[in-house]
Amino acid sequence: MTVEWQGVFPAVTTQFTTAEAVDVEATRAHIDMLIRAGVHGLVMLGTVGENCSLSADEKRTIMQAAVETATGRVPVLAGVAETTTAQACRFAADVEAIGAQGLMVLPAMVYKSDARETMAHYRAVAQASALPIMCYNNPVTYGIDITPDMFAELGDEPTLVAIKESSDDPRRLTDLVNACGERYILFGGVDDLVMESVMLGAQGTVAGLVNAFPEETLQLWAMAVQGRYAEALDLYRWFMPVLHLDCHPKLVQYIKLAQAMCGYGSEICRAPRLALEGEERARIMALIQQAIDTRPGAKAA
Repeated sequence: MTVEWQGVFPAVTTQFTTAEAVDVEATRAHIDMLIRAGVHGLVMLGTVGENCSLSADEKRTIMQAAVETATGRVPVLAGVAETTTAQACRFAADVEAIGAQGLMVLPAMVYKSDARETMAHYRAVAQASALPIMCYNNPVTYGIDITPDMFAELGDEPTLVAIKESSDDPRRLTDLVNACGERYILFGGVDDLVMESVMLGAQGTVAGLVNAFPEETLQLWAMAVQGRYAEALDLYRWFMPVLHLDCHPKLVQYIKLAQAMCGYGSEICRAPRLALEGEERARIMALIQQAIDTRPGAKAA
């Protein structure tokens, strides 16, 4: 299976009302802003989209809204993060019917599967729909590591087309190429490793802070893929304190706060995630405000 996935794919936030109900219209508006800014695809219902805090019906509603809002301008991928393989397969089939262009599949949640179980999960979901799949490897957060050897073994599943590598170890990208050749499209999945990921062969990035800083994210990506590393490095160094927010257990709260401070939506999360307060709130707001006050502005890329 061949797809043309490359570039910046935001891990899109899900917007909520003050009563923590899904705010479909605000989510639509945010999606449209990101597409108009120039992103190359969308990942809905990822970690940043608070997948595991949503009901099945809410997830389908969000996917319907995303597909309708995108109107084919960019591919729309649905995060698949369920507690059982059967639920993951069911949701994969559901979003295919809705019109999603792909899936970003996580291992089953809660239970820490071994290698055999993890690969069986991916094979089952791959066979539950005809959609192309980005495999999401994030052992830091989810405690399950999909190794290069496992990806080599999974290479006979034609719909497994891409890997979002979030192991926090840029060496993995080289290990994946050595183990699998060019079998998979490689995506970086850690905001503060995006430059390193490009240099090591990533063709795309699933980004979090793009929700707040779309112009700078896209500018950095363009410079990096064009090999303009000296220019990119200046921008990267300005951006890095904020990009570090993507690598914290409270990344959702941090990214949504940055998004709100930049005028692109609300910081409201669904409990158990709560609004930041006290010293932590002041510290994160100051960091974000410093980036806003010193932002270099969009330059021709």
